[in-house]
Amino acid sequence: MAKVKGSIVVDIEKCKGCEVCMPACPQDVIRLAEEVNGKGYHYAHMANPDACIGCANCAIVCPDGVITVYRKKVDA
Repeated sequence: MAKVKGSIVVDIEKCKGCEVCMPACPQDVIRLAEEVNGKGYHYAHMANPDACIGCANCAIVCPDGVITVYRKKVDA
């Protein structure tokens, strides 16, 4: 059975660092960046990209809709 590899893309300039996505991630992939965006917010990013399963929980709970989730089947 093929495994699914996930990836997220965060619109850095629109992310306000509310942290709602972080507890929604079952794989503990998302953290806030040390850097800030143009508005002065620490933005969400993939701190542990290899663990992402593409479940899209982060995108579902994001109040600003700034997270896009990609899923790709990979051979085990």
